[in-house]
Amino acid sequence: MANVKIPFGKTYLEAEISEDRLAGILVSQAHHYQPESSQEELVRNSLIQPIASPRLRELAKGRKKIVIVASDHTRPVPSKIIAPLLLEEIRAGNPDADITFLIATGFHRPTSREELIVKFGEELVAQERIVLHDCRDESMLISIGKLPSGGDLVINRLAMEAELLIAEGFIEPHFFAGFSGGRKSILPGIVSQVTVLANHCASFIADENARAGIIDGNPLHIDMIDAARQAKLAFILNVVIDSDKKIIKAFAGDMEKAHLAGTEFVGQMATVKAIPADIVITSNGGYPLDQNIYQAVKGMTAAEASCRKGGVIIICAACNDGHGGDAFYRWFAESRGADEVMAKIMAIDADSTIADQWEAQIAARILLNHTVIIVTDQCSHSIVTDMYFKAARTLAEALTMAEEIMGDDAAITVIPDGVSVIVR
Repeated sequence: MANVKIPFGKTYLEAEISEDRLAGILVSQAHHYQPESSQEELVRNSLIQPIASPRLRELAKGRKKIVIVASDHTRPVPSKIIAPLLLEEIRAGNPDADITFLIATGFHRPTSREELIVKFGEELVAQERIVLHDCRDESMLISIGKLPSGGDLVINRLAMEAELLIAEGFIEPHFFAGFSGGRKSILPGIVSQVTVLANHCASFIADENARAGIIDGNPLHIDMIDAARQAKLAFILNVVIDSDKKIIKAFAGDMEKAHLAGTEFVGQMATVKAIPADIVITSNGGYPLDQNIYQAVKGMTAAEASCRKGGVIIICAACNDGHGGDAFYRWFAESRGADEVMAKIMAIDADSTIADQWEAQIAARILLNHTVIIVTDQCSHSIVTDMYFKAARTLAEALTMAEEIMGDDAAITVIPDGVSVIVR
């Protein structure tokens, strides 16, 4: 028997699978990568030798208003390490800089003070100015132009008033933007809901290039990179993390070139060959990415790429925050099934995009071809089943359910961390 450990919240779920049924285990090489130095040294060295850019301390000279765009509570960015080193570098060049952390909430709920403390540490939260972006608060926003797709680019006013705009974040495969990090700090991070909706339209999400690991020809990426250019994002510090959320690589410098270097590294580490199976077990990488069903769709896409049509996907996700979006939930709860959800969404043109339809579109795509069982003991199972997923309290229970559908001898592929891999 093979023992598999699947991230779940801040812990793991385990299962015993017979060797003759285990088709394979797909993991990112990043989880086994041995960094050449400590997390702090990796970040500091990237700041000392930025890619295609002067040092941040040089850029900060003479710049009064400096804004650092930082990820929100849904991203496992190790800001406790990154943020102090960014501040140190900026103040080395400009001790009197007026610095603001702008939290890139995108379309998510606001980050709570408790979550900010977990992210940054109590000292930084107490001492630094932190502003939460709100994509629906028009008083915070300003229109600055158009996107290549024709959508309006409406962005946080603080970012546009900055004399130096910086972003921190991390790079991992992203299920429709290709990769996270870089330009994503701007769009969707700190733009208006109007801009997010235009970028996340049905035709873009349905595009064959809107997949994990793909940037070239990806229509969402094209809009995102243009938004970051128009926002004058001058410098980024993006890290790559392993399964323990520890930094294994850092990329600092030019918004485009540093991010590209990071995506090339992640692509090499994360790309795995699909091992088709009737049952695929995966996760959303544990906390903080598995707090709700909305986010868990990301992990489902990795399983989708290795699950035979008609097969069963089991995703372990705590979902302690419930569905993660009322609009997302209602797409399913107020429909008669995934086929109806998909038909309605594909009939919506880009100018009429509805909040969270992109997540519902991808979830429906998966449900049209697979049975999906969500393993959670922290979310009401009625919410799960309202959305046409099946629910189980334990991984063992989910496996029994899957075997009832696919048979006791069905082959099983395991993808312990679904958001960390690019399945080809």
